[in-house]
Amino acid sequence: MDQVTIKDISNYKDKEITIKGWLYNKRSSGKIHFLLVRDGTGIVQSVVEKGKVTDEEFEMADHISQESSIIVKGLVRADPRSPIGYEISVTEIRLIQEAYGYPITPKEHGIAFLMDHRHLWLRSLRQHAILKIRSRIEKSIRDFFDSKNFTLIDAPIFTPSSCEGTTTLFETEYFGRKVYLSQSGQLYMEAAAMAFGKVYCFGPTFRAEKSKTRRHLTEFWMVEPEMAYAELEDAMELAEDLVITIVKDVLSDCSKELDTLKRDKAKLKQIKKPFPRITYKEAVNLLKEKGVDIVEGDDFGGDEETILSNRFGLPLFVHHYPLALKAFYMKGDPKDPSLALCMDMLAPEGYGEIIGGGQREDNLDTLRKRIKTAGLDEKDFDWYLDLRRYGSVPHAGFGLGLERTVAWICGLHHVRETIPFPRTIERVSP
Repeated sequence: MDQVTIKDISNYKDKEITIKGWLYNKRSSGKIHFLLVRDGTGIVQSVVEKGKVTDEEFEMADHISQESSIIVKGLVRADPRSPIGYEISVTEIRLIQEAYGYPITPKEHGIAFLMDHRHLWLRSLRQHAILKIRSRIEKSIRDFFDSKNFTLIDAPIFTPSSCEGTTTLFETEYFGRKVYLSQSGQLYMEAAAMAFGKVYCFGPTFRAEKSKTRRHLTEFWMVEPEMAYAELEDAMELAEDLVITIVKDVLSDCSKELDTLKRDKAKLKQIKKPFPRITYKEAVNLLKEKGVDIVEGDDFGGDEETILSNRFGLPLFVHHYPLALKAFYMKGDPKDPSLALCMDMLAPEGYGEIIGGGQREDNLDTLRKRIKTAGLDEKDFDWYLDLRRYGSVPHAGFGLGLERTVAWICGLHHVRETIPFPRTIERVSP
């Protein structure tokens, strides 16, 4: 008798199989019990009929509780009424562990309760669909860069200095000295790009931002490509191709999960090249036309990003922000040194920034001045300055935030559902 997964059940029509899983839900009708069994790959209705199993097994099927672990054996039968087209006629059922008082019942629960039970909430259809899509997006990202001959380089988590600003650092003690949790792997990718040409890192990053918005987590994942002999335009083209690929792969491989989330797939199917591009100055003017109280030199917050992204049905590039708004490593535009050779990509439907990047400052003297202006200690960046001392070249890259990308593609209101165990300023458990 074959043990199979539910996703492969169509290959076993009229054959006897074994499913090892958990009871998702059940209902009874006289001499028949209908058990919805899940195994992590899908859910199948398993029909337990009196006389086809032992009396003890039939009685157990009547009283077994939600999320109890069970092993079901039976015959696979075609059933057009089933969401997967098949059901199991049970010949044997074995209880592995009875789950008494499972806290997440089919009734409505508040978000705080669900987050307190996140370790169990992951078993729900909705959360399962979200994290399957997240997994597919991660694979799509890796496949994309690998296909373009980028080398995966792992960046460290402990860092001796700031990358994105000293106010959002998580500080920790490290054998008698202070170090910080990484805000970004970018500086290390710049070093790797000078060795390998085209590289990327993909891992967790940490920002001690005291934000309670639906777009912020204190721990999130970023993919950060970096390219030697590249400029702003190269980074924008790469970012555009990456997002196009991600959307295409999810539509192709996760249609069922998108349906579970009731995501409007028509909006995702509209995501095609080229993406609109506007300058920061043009963006400010658009916001003023919408009645936003903003002046040139102001940075954009979530509300401004939402207004801008709703103006277009596609991801939107906003480029050439004021240099004063950007990190010390951003290169100034030779045509107007007050502007940075940078870009943000704003996802449509009000999801805001999912990508930020641009061209890096490759001149040693200019970079040293920028470090000083930012109030940073040059000694902390001596190794980084070496990249400008020994074979400096124009280079560019960006970071894509995985959770915001998942939120947009899934059509979620809050990023807390996009990661298995979210970390916010109010939550570090489970």
